[in-house]
Amino acid sequence: MPRYAAKLQYDGTHYVGYQVQPNGPSIQAEIEKALKLMTKLPKGQHIPTSSSGRTDSGVHALGQVIHFDYPAAIQPDSMLRALNSILDSSIRIIQVAQVADDFHSRYHATGKKYLYRVDTNRFPDPFKRLYTTHHPYRYNLQNMQAAIQAIVGTHDFSSFCSSKTDKENKVRTIYEATVNYDEASHELHFYFHGAGFLYNMVRILVGTLLQIGDGLKPVNELERLLEAQNRNEAGPTAPPQGLCMMEVEYPEDPFK
Repeated sequence: MPRYAAKLQYDGTHYVGYQVQPNGPSIQAEIEKALKLMTKLPKGQHIPTSSSGRTDSGVHALGQVIHFDYPAAIQPDSMLRALNSILDSSIRIIQVAQVADDFHSRYHATGKKYLYRVDTNRFPDPFKRLYTTHHPYRYNLQNMQAAIQAIVGTHDFSSFCSSKTDKENKVRTIYEATVNYDEASHELHFYFHGAGFLYNMVRILVGTLLQIGDGLKPVNELERLLEAQNRNEAGPTAPPQGLCMMEVEYPEDPFK
């Protein structure tokens, strides 16, 4: 069967995340349902999909990548249009490509980029409430900018990982990490680019950085936490709606 890669965007507000879960609707389930409708498979059969990574409940994506094996050869543009005609408007396939039979959206990924948005207005903007976290308190941007540099490089991120993770190896490499204030939107933008991320890692980092910005923790707190390797000592897990998976990188772009 030919293998296809697809890049998708979704509003994760009403989903339990990308991966199929027993407690609510997921992005994966919606896509596999659409694929089944396209192929008219018998009851009990479906086309499984694999993703470049999971996203938590309420988290969004602009560049999630998946792959699947389809029982017939279809032009990528026809596949794209067919899927989008079935999927809910909160999920959109933006690119499809036929790829090599051994392509794997997760294991071949070399990097991922995430953006976390924080609304700093005095009152929460009703049009941003599903895509930003509201934080109206005074903060020191320079302290957060200095602190965030501690995570660049290869480190053990045990302090910034949910206890629910199934990963034993918590060493990850971060290529770039920044936080800036966007005057036009009155938002703080936390940007993370790394080889891979642990469960809740970005959200715990943001929660801790906001405490540093608020003066509740010292500027060198991230350095201490990297050494401590203790989740209980880090800050809170920031809410999911501010987080968006922006891009997944591969040695060669599968959509060229």
